Amino acid sequence: MDNEKELRTVLSKNIKRYRNRLGLSQLNLALHIGISANFLCDIESGKKWTSPNTLIKLAKILRIEVYELFKPEETIVNDTSIILSRCLDDASFSVKQIVEQSINQSFENIRAHYLGTN
Repeated sequence: MDNEKELRTVLSKNIKRYRNRLGLSQLNLALHIGISANFLCDIESGKKWTSPNTLIKLAKILRIEVYELFKPEETIVNDTSIILSRCLDDASFSVKQIVEQSINQSFENIRAHYLGTN
């Protein structure tokens, strides 16, 4: 990020996005963190900064880490893609293991059946 205005823009967008994701109004979020709704509105519009303590409270209520408030959206999208890709890889590996175990167990059952009846 090149300047303070860009940093404020990222912060304001992220607060709004995470607040909306949890279905919180500005008033509800402001009450939870102990600031006025007007002040939160000014933060979300990029007009004002906030203290580190308020950032910590915001992150806690929004169920994120403080640094996530300052991550540009494209970084968040990329992180999500990476996480989803890893989950898919893990799921594919797990399914593969289950299928292999099931096939091996079936062969063992067939062998036992035919060897036991001959």
